[in-house]
Amino acid sequence: GVGLFLGSAKAIEMAGPAIMLSYIIGGLAILVIMRALGEMAVHNPVAGSFSRYAQDYLGPLAGFLTGWNYWFLWLVTCVAEITAVAIYMGIWFPDVPRWIWALAALASMGGVNLIAVKAFGEFEFWFALIKIVTIIAMVLGGIGVIAFGFGNNGVALGISNLWSNGGFM
Repeated sequence: GVGLFLGSAKAIEMAGPAIMLSYIIGGLAILVIMRALGEMAVHNPVAGSFSRYAQDYLGPLAGFLTGWNYWFLWLVTCVAEITAVAIYMGIWFPDVPRWIWALAALASMGGVNLIAVKAFGEFEFWFALIKIVTIIAMVLGGIGVIAFGFGNNGVALGISNLWSNGGFM
């Protein structure tokens, strides 16, 4: 969603190819954290997930703050998703005010969450499938541009842009 398409685009625009290094380092850090959470879940299988682990291992205040921080994170994520919908739709339909797209996205998200759980699961499945297919298409398209010159009159770009023009500097 927002982080993958809109957020990555802005990061690549600002940092260039060096952002790949940042994503690798960040991904490795998240991998270590997720492995640790997995070990905690096996060792101490309780309801409440990481806020409960924070409470058990660091104290009640840590559990309380972690739980509310998680709630706040999803509140901000919802707003970011709605804003991204407005930005994307504004690209395709520039004459329509972005607030209309944001309101439509909010109503859609609210409507999906108010229907039966089975229907929500079905919506989630199809939207996740669309996102996965889009990611695969973008990766294949990127490989096509780099290796075969799609969109560049058949001139393959290669990976020289990673180092030319300041690349990682």
